[in-house]
Amino acid sequence: MKLVLLDRDGVINFDSKEYIKSPKEWLPIPGSMQAIALLTQAGYRVAVLTNQSGVGRGLYDLQTLAQIHEKMLRNVQEAGGKIEIIFYCPHLPEQNCDCRKPKPGLFFKAKEYFACDLQGVWAVGDSKRDLEASAVVGCQPVLVKTGNGAALLAKETLPKEYLVFDDLLAVAQALTAEHQV
Repeated sequence: MKLVLLDRDGVINFDSKEYIKSPKEWLPIPGSMQAIALLTQAGYRVAVLTNQSGVGRGLYDLQTLAQIHEKMLRNVQEAGGKIEIIFYCPHLPEQNCDCRKPKPGLFFKAKEYFACDLQGVWAVGDSKRDLEASAVVGCQPVLVKTGNGAALLAKETLPKEYLVFDDLLAVAQALTAEHQV
């Protein structure tokens, strides 16, 4: 199965230290809608795995989160792509749940949903916690320089097996070129 796992904030849409609290604040990073369309059209199934502690912080509720995701899904569909499913963690870091990245709970949910081994599946994120969670389950960790990615690269040396790209479009282009028949 061709599968790609994406973080949301900083990978698909612009992130904010103030959190994305409404559909109006959700703004796609240039090229990200095209990237998901490219992946979809190349036969990849796309899932989003995202920490959303703004829910636990009371900054927005689950209904608003659903509206934000509806906007994202609509934008992706209008570009010719599809996100099959979104897994999210609404908990605060101090709640110590199993689903908040860097713990791998969201990845286990994806593994169960897709009924597949995640070994080698590209998991794209913009933070250390995204990469760590994906590595635990055998995914191929992929860092994008959008969001927090460039700052992470400036302060840390990543393991050599991690892949680094400028943005999600560059990831999609590399992944689809690699698997062309």
